Amino acid sequence: MFGSMGFTELLLILFIVLIIFGAGKLPQLGEGLGKAIKGFKKSVHEADAIEAEAEAAAQQQMAAPQPSIQASTAPAVEQPAAQSATRA
Repeated sequence: MFGSMGFTELLLILFIVLIIFGAGKLPQLGEGLGKAIKGFKKSVHEADAIEAEAEAAAQQQMAAPQPSIQASTAPAVEQPAAQSATRA
């Protein structure tokens, strides 16, 4: 699982962590790490669900009949009354 790291190396790392943080802080560190992993997994699953919903909505829009497009889609621009009177 850890590649070329053996049992001795893992034991040495655990011993160094125990010296640095102390025995009292190890449960708190483990709990924080567990919550972080759980939150990460939850966000990954939520992102997958959001993607699936977006794809389903896009497929529904493609399957639905498209409304007819009018000949002129550009909005009409009205000129102010003063300008139209001087040009006429």
